[in-house]
Amino acid sequence: METVQQAQENGGQGMIKDEENNSTAEEQHKLSLMRALVERRDPASKEVDDSTLRRFLRARDLDVEKAAAFFLKYLKWRTTFVPNGHISDAEVQNEIAQNKMFIGGADKKGRPILVVFGCRHFQNPDPDEFKRVVVYCLDKICSRMPAGQEKFVSIGDLQGWGFSNSDIRGYLAALSILQIVFVDDSKLKSTLLEDIDESQLPDTYGGKLPLVPLQEA
Repeated sequence: METVQQAQENGGQGMIKDEENNSTAEEQHKLSLMRALVERRDPASKEVDDSTLRRFLRARDLDVEKAAAFFLKYLKWRTTFVPNGHISDAEVQNEIAQNKMFIGGADKKGRPILVVFGCRHFQNPDPDEFKRVVVYCLDKICSRMPAGQEKFVSIGDLQGWGFSNSDIRGYLAALSILQIVFVDDSKLKSTLLEDIDESQLPDTYGGKLPLVPLQEA
């Protein structure tokens, strides 16, 4: 079996940090500037918390103008694509029916764990539903992040994967946002245990925690 371990990367590091949100004084100042800017351009931004804005700011190396433009573009897209504020199970029922996405525990850094079984994935003829399930999945996993955490870990299990599971569109979307590490079967458990306690490691990989279907998390 071959698996892919993925960790979302979202931000930079500072030198003098606030213990509560892991940010520097400079970052806090720029966050205030960014909030004032985006709220002036789109009043709907007032509903967005500082943690979300901070992720966009860090993604643009604390460049306020670039981060604000990036965030406002995202906000416009989300308002159009997710008009109800969230994706319901009914809107991604074909993807859920494949029973391929599960929630695990958390790694040693408190990052929630997502497990996806590649052999159960089949390209969706409806590209909009595929996009919706990406949003659905990210919303689910991000809702489990503790305060101050901005990353998650995803294990993409490729055991049994074949040509029928190939989905170039989906892979390119994943590669654009995720850091990927391929793990050989013989080193799978030991590699995962470097970052995940056995009590939090999914039982399917030799750990003690049962997986929970994403839609039930």
